[in-house]
Amino acid sequence: DPSSSLCCCCCCCSSLSKPTHASSRIIQYHQYRNTITMPRSGYAKGLNSGMVKTERPVKSKQSANKGKISDRTKLCRQIAREVAGLAPYERRIRDMIISGGSSADKRIYKFAKRRLGTHKRAIAKREDIKDIHTASKARGGGF
Repeated sequence: DPSSSLCCCCCCCSSLSKPTHASSRIIQYHQYRNTITMPRSGYAKGLNSGMVKTERPVKSKQSANKGKISDRTKLCRQIAREVAGLAPYERRIRDMIISGGSSADKRIYKFAKRRLGTHKRAIAKREDIKDIHTASKARGGGF
């Protein structure tokens, strides 16, 4: 009898056969039940069924820190920017900001996208150069 080999909850074996309406409701129930965080009661049945255990805190994975800029890296990049200054295409973007005019943002975006290749990088560069420009104006410097 093939049905006797199936588990009682039908959520892990529903991929073996085409799920019916009833089995999809069971899957939805188990998904809902897994989202509830109630203390376990020690009983075999019910929403908070299961063995009573002390939950330990989950350590954060090292991979969660990928892409995070450390203070040292941030300082090094800041010093490099002060010493080297702006690249020629960045100076051109700054000049477009200074000249302004209508649709300056769009022209700056199109120029940066042509140079950098992606939408995200172009927008980030545009905002970065705008921040540099406003900081230099706040300091009272020329450009």
